[in-house]
Amino acid sequence: LHTIIGAGGAEGAIDASNMLKPSLSRGELQCIGATTLNEYKKYIEKDAALERRFQTIFVKEPSVEETVAILNGIKGRYEEHHRVTYTEDSITQAAHLSSRYITDRQLPDKAIDLIDEAGAKKRLANSVRPQELIDMEKEIERLTIEKINLVNAQDYEKAAAIRDSVHQLKEKVASLKQKWESDVTVEENIVTAEDIQQVISEMTEIPLSRIAEQESARLLNIENELHQKIIGQDEAIAAVAAAIRRSRTGLSSPRRPLGSFIFLGPTGVGKTLLAKTLAEFLFGDQDALVRIDMSDFMEKHNVSRLVGAPPGYIGYEEGGLLTEKIRRRQYSVVLLDEIEKAHPDVFNLLLQILEEGQLQDNLGHVVSFRNTVLIMTSNAGARDINKDTALGFRSEDGIMSYTDIKSSALAELKRLFNPEFLNRVDETVVFHSLSRDHLAAILEILIDETQKRLAEMKIELEFKKQAKEYLIQKGYDEKFGARPLRRTIQKEIEDPLSMKILKGQFKTKDHIVIDLKANEIVFKAKKKTSDSEEVAVQSVSGS
Repeated sequence: LHTIIGAGGAEGAIDASNMLKPSLSRGELQCIGATTLNEYKKYIEKDAALERRFQTIFVKEPSVEETVAILNGIKGRYEEHHRVTYTEDSITQAAHLSSRYITDRQLPDKAIDLIDEAGAKKRLANSVRPQELIDMEKEIERLTIEKINLVNAQDYEKAAAIRDSVHQLKEKVASLKQKWESDVTVEENIVTAEDIQQVISEMTEIPLSRIAEQESARLLNIENELHQKIIGQDEAIAAVAAAIRRSRTGLSSPRRPLGSFIFLGPTGVGKTLLAKTLAEFLFGDQDALVRIDMSDFMEKHNVSRLVGAPPGYIGYEEGGLLTEKIRRRQYSVVLLDEIEKAHPDVFNLLLQILEEGQLQDNLGHVVSFRNTVLIMTSNAGARDINKDTALGFRSEDGIMSYTDIKSSALAELKRLFNPEFLNRVDETVVFHSLSRDHLAAILEILIDETQKRLAEMKIELEFKKQAKEYLIQKGYDEKFGARPLRRTIQKEIEDPLSMKILKGQFKTKDHIVIDLKANEIVFKAKKKTSDSEEVAVQSVSGS
């Protein structure tokens, strides 16, 4: 309807809307107009005389059940257009999956688009001719050329035999083509629920297995999946798993994020790694992690970068750093690293996300965070944990007890953050310090990563027990977690090994054994022959 406002209006002329007003007021013309709220406000509301001649009716978004009924009513047009058949299950899945996974558009449009795209995809997939048919047509072409050559050579007997073969092949091709065309219309061109799931997977970047897999089986298996990479943090994993299960089964508020957590504890114990592992488990890809370092938002004037610069400022049209990423990929894990370093105004923005599950950016877009997991990490209280002056609070191995770590971290958290912010977070999780046993398990994971990288170069790597114990001994620091161990592996293993590879002492398809001799790491290259070449490498730390 808004297109008639100003239509035909030039200097000295009258526009269409003014011409319609007398007819509308006298009842000579009956009109039903359709427009959006934005256009209504922009064009029609400004013309009060035109506005009062129409009765305003707001059309609400239909429910999922109503959408199924709409799809059943219009599917015939799409079946005729795409030459496909939609199963009843595919129609139901289109309504339910679009409602759940496509959040920035409305029903029934997004469900209609879904069946339209699935139908187009099925038709394109079936327009490819069968390989058997292509091979037969190529054979006919080859035999025809051979027959012409034989005729030119006056070998009429062989040419006649080939002519008969070509005739038989043509009959087979005609029969096969007829069968293929009938199969395509009857069997192959059926759009199933799996086709709908495939299209949804491509639109949202969530792996198909995550959409199709039984949700209950996956939710029951959260702890086992996370324990494969996260060592020694049973309480943290249990808290995260419980919150995700609560959200997925519909017991928590649907208007809030899937889960919101504050991860506390010493440095290097796996807080950031748990966020990455959770992103991979929930959404099938570590790229589903939106990581924002909050040390970039220490000043007040930087806070607006999260939702975008205000009008009149540079970067207004670019949108916000956080809001744009979530608009593009709504199914993700948001990691706000080192949250205590952010300016207090950041927490006022986060209140909207934690309570309402949405945030408005500078361009007026309402960005939904209801399909995200919000994780904030902090080292609050870590300095107190590492102070050697805390007498009477340490166990024999020098590690502060978990109870004391927890009370210290929570006390510091209450000092740093406002009560209304902490009150909206689902769970505050305090991580354990890592023991030597935990470090041994982490070492196996780090070694496995190194072995996989070398396997790409077709080099095998084997660690002896003494070498592993030496690495744990050198890399263990209760104050700094697992990171010193990673640095030890770089210093003791990767640095000397890279030098040896560059010098040509180790080559492709070598089997390298890492051992300990005279308190130094040594590398042995096992040749395919019986003898083995041994090369001792002076460790960097010992020099």
